[in-house]
Amino acid sequence: MNDVVIGVDGGTTAVKAVAFDLNGQIKASHHESVPVRYGANGESEQDMALLWEAVASCLRSVAEQVRGSRIVGVGLTGQGDGVWLVDADGEPVRPAANWMDGRAADRVDDWNLDGRGRAVLDVTGTTVFGGLFPVLYEELAAAEPEAVARATSHLNCKDWIRFKLTGVRATDFTEASRTFLDVATTSGYNEPLAEKLGLSEALKLLPEIRRPAGKASPVTEEAAEATGIPAGTPVGVGMIDVAVTGMGLGRIADGDSWLILGTTGFVGTLLPSVAERRSDLSMVLATGEGTQVLEFMAPMTGTPNLDWIRSTLGLEAQSWSEIEKMARTAGPGSHGVVYLPYASPGGERAPFLDTNASASWQGMSLTSTRADILRAVYEGVVFSLAECLNALRITGPIVVSGGGFRSDLLCEILADVTAQRVLRQDAPEAGARGAAVLALVSAGAFPDVFSASSALGAALETFDPNPDNIHIYSQARVAFYDAREGARRCWRTLRKLRSSTGKAGSENAEAEETGSENAEAEETGSENVKPRKAES
Repeated sequence: MNDVVIGVDGGTTAVKAVAFDLNGQIKASHHESVPVRYGANGESEQDMALLWEAVASCLRSVAEQVRGSRIVGVGLTGQGDGVWLVDADGEPVRPAANWMDGRAADRVDDWNLDGRGRAVLDVTGTTVFGGLFPVLYEELAAAEPEAVARATSHLNCKDWIRFKLTGVRATDFTEASRTFLDVATTSGYNEPLAEKLGLSEALKLLPEIRRPAGKASPVTEEAAEATGIPAGTPVGVGMIDVAVTGMGLGRIADGDSWLILGTTGFVGTLLPSVAERRSDLSMVLATGEGTQVLEFMAPMTGTPNLDWIRSTLGLEAQSWSEIEKMARTAGPGSHGVVYLPYASPGGERAPFLDTNASASWQGMSLTSTRADILRAVYEGVVFSLAECLNALRITGPIVVSGGGFRSDLLCEILADVTAQRVLRQDAPEAGARGAAVLALVSAGAFPDVFSASSALGAALETFDPNPDNIHIYSQARVAFYDAREGARRCWRTLRKLRSSTGKAGSENAEAEETGSENAEAEETGSENVKPRKAES
């Protein structure tokens, strides 16, 4: 009988389950789109029951595909942050307000002015933004007190999935770092911080903290019937998605770093302790491995920018391969067109915090083409990531993952912009792979994450910078920063106009999005375009 391990990745716009053999080869996979509901006031919500149904569907499909194999364990990861509240019976009290939610923008400003933001930073290592649990919980408690009063637990996405699989209410150190965990001592939730924020009631909702590779919990009979996974199968603890990807990429030791481009961006590096932190503008997660922390920046300038321009330019009928070919015709620098990729309803959180940030183009003229506009979006997303690399003092080679980096063009632009070699895992699903690594340790199949990660590892593809493009991009980056500084003066006014216009009465003010095929499911790389790669 062949052994397999399943990694489940609860992404923002799609969930997936991937089965790996114990040599790291993908044996089966399935994904399902999950809707996100956006509101006129910055709301970004998801139906928790629908998300679970999508996960169950993925697991049923994968279990059927690997019938005859022994499932050693199930690993979990998922989107982080937001407010995910369930009652005593385990039912959601309201839709999950996810990490993109921007309705608490004014509270973020207030917290940063009155010192509460600094208090959160000092204890948890996290800068306050609209989708962070403490500030968003306060917003929801004020707006919907009856619903929030029914809650008995806050279970982030992967913790909600584990609860549905096992009945266990628990979390890990990476998720706990986003609430009230003291990341310096990792001794538990910091009660004085919750009291200082006036959120002692919220503290009561937080579940037990476990090590990411800690003891597994068994699948229940009810969950087995829903998913096709045998009852008793070990389910691991797991990590938040941005952290677990490091496990899938083999980035585990202090000093290792990696980038992710999905619905959000991510630039992070592992450090031996929070004392080694490199920027006050970053966020920090305790990993559960002694005092080790993951310092990172998570710009909200991810692949939704590409989905948006695809739709805006009327290119939905074209594949990402064809779209990438069009973008290549513009050439480096996009003929002087610069795009500010701040399209998230929640504004921006890295490498600067501005809840009013919004997207725009600069440098357009009557001679600008669709290709110029399109390529400028690719370049703007990369400029944002490169700015975070500089802030965290990360140098190459740059290891990348995520749906966006399936695009050869994005990898090439990143190499040219940073003048560094870029390495991309040639097998997809680093997040699910990392979740599977932790599950193998939790199930007792491997003694530690180093050996499990080595067993499930995959080869890397290489993209080297083109010397002819480095100078062009150094000029374009200066223009990018200058354009942003000019635009920031009107962001607050524009956000207020956008909000008031939405309230004025359009049925389109709230839209249900079925998800970013680019970010979570569809291959964004061009299978027909010869990539510029070097031998590893």
